Amino acid sequence: MLTQHYKWLRKASEQSWRHDYPSLNIMNVSHAFQQDHNGYTHQDPGMLGHLAEKGHELVNEYIPADANSLLAVMNTALQAREKINLIVASKHPRPQWFSMAEATKLVNDGLGIIPWASNDQGDPDVIFATAGTEATMESLAAIDMLHDSFPELKVRFINVIDILRLRPNNEDQDSRGLTQAEFDKYFTTDKPVIFAFHGFENTFHGLVYNRHNHNISFHGYRENGDITTPFDMRVLNELDRYHLVKDAIARTQFASQAADFEAKMDQMLQKHHDYIREYGTDIPEVQNWKWSGNLTNKLTTE
Repeated sequence: MLTQHYKWLRKASEQSWRHDYPSLNIMNVSHAFQQDHNGYTHQDPGMLGHLAEKGHELVNEYIPADANSLLAVMNTALQAREKINLIVASKHPRPQWFSMAEATKLVNDGLGIIPWASNDQGDPDVIFATAGTEATMESLAAIDMLHDSFPELKVRFINVIDILRLRPNNEDQDSRGLTQAEFDKYFTTDKPVIFAFHGFENTFHGLVYNRHNHNISFHGYRENGDITTPFDMRVLNELDRYHLVKDAIARTQFASQAADFEAKMDQMLQKHHDYIREYGTDIPEVQNWKWSGNLTNKLTTE
């Protein structure tokens, strides 16, 4: 149905006499990384990849990280004309990361470097980039652990809301994409990037394939799952904080010093494995986690 609507929009836009109409807004709020009762057997993020393949400005794909970001997205989407706006958001309580002003700027720009979770001073050792509620939460938890264990590690944190901004700028097809210079400013040309996102990994591979920086490790949906806990869905797809920190530290100059740290992360993964099978809920370290950095006093719950 979406494909047919897209084709109709594209051909109708070629008719000079046709009036413009409000956009079609699709909300996906029951998704693979949040288990309710049917999780893996009913949901996957394939709609993102399907519409991204259209490669045209008629499609927008927004993955807000919190409530304010979602409000800013809706303000943009509901004013848009002649588009298909796909919006993926959580319907469950999630931490609130951004002020309304910050969220609005992120939506307007499509993405941004987040100062309160970055200490790179323009020269990062590793870059965390995220798109989506679970990916953002897990990446910030990973950054928290890295700051505690490796305080000299320089981390840059980037949040992406409009994922099609990652696509190379192409005036003939989609002019909204970042230029090569703009992409390099965010992601550098060679520094390791841990990209955590809501979506199939091949979708994001395709979006950034033609960029200078190929030192990118993708953590998305890997078609793994079960009827299980929310955090376990992230673990099964390696979108969890423990897999993210292991991947990140292994790509930095601190890798030779990280044996004990990596062993601790493996112990936490084993603890998680055993705990959910005994108690049926996620471990307290996950359920009770809060960002311990500069935003501590601002955190609320959606």
